[in-house]
Amino acid sequence: MGKASSIFDEVRKKGRDFMLESEAKTVCMRYGIPVTAFKVARSESEALRFADDVRYPVVLKVVSPDIIHKSDVGGVTINLKTPEEVRSAYRKILTNVRKHKSDAKIIGILIQEMAPKSIEVIVGATKDPQFGPTLMFGLGGVFVELLEDVTFRIAPITKREALEMITEVKAYPLLKGYRGQLPVDISSIVSILINTSKLVMDYPEIRELDLNPIMVYEKGARTVDARIILE
Repeated sequence: MGKASSIFDEVRKKGRDFMLESEAKTVCMRYGIPVTAFKVARSESEALRFADDVRYPVVLKVVSPDIIHKSDVGGVTINLKTPEEVRSAYRKILTNVRKHKSDAKIIGILIQEMAPKSIEVIVGATKDPQFGPTLMFGLGGVFVELLEDVTFRIAPITKREALEMITEVKAYPLLKGYRGQLPVDISSIVSILINTSKLVMDYPEIRELDLNPIMVYEKGARTVDARIILE
């Protein structure tokens, strides 16, 4: 039995084929994949309290099984620095979501730390009908969109294979430190790849997994957004 079976069981019981972001991030945490600090607020007063706990600046995101693309409905507000901004954003998100889908079930509002800017990378997994779980790694932002600068391996992977995935991308020099930029923590990316491999091997019902973006720092890394879709 995997480390997150209770979460998978709960999602299935509710008849969903996707996890809420809070669920996906909890799964990540159980597998040693670092994520930005977060809490789910179910009232405005909780949102204000949790923003203090998570520490400013914060991001607010709607948590709803009926809203998959949160940004498209005005369900995300970033870089909030004061209680007044949190209060205003909380109310605005609820208004936006109800305007878009009046009957949407709103579980709460995710209060998440605003991760400091750094180099962004992506770790993903898909279930190939022939080969099974396949891992993907690439640099985030324009590098993925414009250059399709990604590498793949069939899970499970070893530490050596994880390192090969990282060094194979064209933009690898950026990770090592380029033109005065400090090198990032390669070992943290290796760890995320290996732990993601363990996760998709433990739960073959995962159809797609996206950790995007992952902010990688001189020391450590943090997953900003996590998405898990089930068969």
